[in-house]
Amino acid sequence: MKIHPFQAIYPRLEFISSSDSFFGTVKKDYSEFKSSGFFHKAAQEGIYIYEIKGEARSYFGVISTSDIQDYKDGKILKHENTLPSSEQTQLQLFFKRKATVKPVLLTYPGVPLIDKWISNYSKNNKPFLEVDFEIDQKKHRFWEISDGSKISELQKLFDKNVPKSYISDGHHRTSTAALIYDKTKKKDGDRYRHFMTAYFSFENLEIYDFNRITVGLNDHEPEVFIAKLSKFFSIKVVKKPVRPKSKFEIVLFFKKNWYRLKWKKKVINKYKKEAAILDANLLNDKVLSEILGIEDARTDKRIKYVEGLKGMDFFTKTVSENPQSAGFLLYPVQWEDFLAVADANKIMPPKSTWFEPRMKNGVLVHEP
Repeated sequence: MKIHPFQAIYPRLEFISSSDSFFGTVKKDYSEFKSSGFFHKAAQEGIYIYEIKGEARSYFGVISTSDIQDYKDGKILKHENTLPSSEQTQLQLFFKRKATVKPVLLTYPGVPLIDKWISNYSKNNKPFLEVDFEIDQKKHRFWEISDGSKISELQKLFDKNVPKSYISDGHHRTSTAALIYDKTKKKDGDRYRHFMTAYFSFENLEIYDFNRITVGLNDHEPEVFIAKLSKFFSIKVVKKPVRPKSKFEIVLFFKKNWYRLKWKKKVINKYKKEAAILDANLLNDKVLSEILGIEDARTDKRIKYVEGLKGMDFFTKTVSENPQSAGFLLYPVQWEDFLAVADANKIMPPKSTWFEPRMKNGVLVHEP
């Protein structure tokens, strides 16, 4: 991958009394904040080391800009479809702000040489920016790399060792960046060719579960619903809340009861030709569509997506709010399946993955 320096815009922390409040609204209010003096511009171009430090561990990445041509040429791979309506929203936000306030999150197989370089630089230099967030109890720290020789070293490491990367978060921001470049290059040349990206290796990201809650049984009685599930699953009643133990197992919370659902082999075997067999795909096809009549899991309002990090209590409470709700806990997508889908240029169902750590809007900003 070719990474490029940029002249970052960053917040004036002396004017910010609450990080959670300020950065929670900057996506919408960036233009107003900037005109009011809450941001200033770096003196020179740079590439940035980015650390997100939590209670249990730290995650390290690199923020730079990337060439949109790498996305168009298939070197930056996607695993989700994009919606024209969401791209329109992104376009409006970009031209209103004339800036990108959050990088696209890209991931790649870990490279020891890059990890060592990042570690040495961060240990031997002081961060130029540190922001504490109280709600999620994380510290975000940035090291500026502005020396030309150091930038060149890191660029060469990425160019030689990272032939491709994968979008983890920011599919619509990426597709919108490509659209903007295509529509403006005749008039503006390469002004919009580069977009802000954050590179975190597999080892510096974690994939969590993304669960589903449906409303309505498609006119089935509860007993009939369970009976129809038995066509696709072996079903075991459990006495307390549990999570799936492995792939091909789903936990159902329904009518105050918990069930372990294991896909029958005859169901799995029908998907052998797929790049990867995903529980979310099977659930969409066999349960949401065939049993519950939910044909489009992206747009149907009868389905709600709940990230696993919100916890079992939140999940249980949300399901219990409606007597016609059914909650499905899924096992997290594994890296090998994530890569298999992306490398085959296939698409995962919506809301299949939840990546941690989460970046914040407005901590570093890119203005083309």
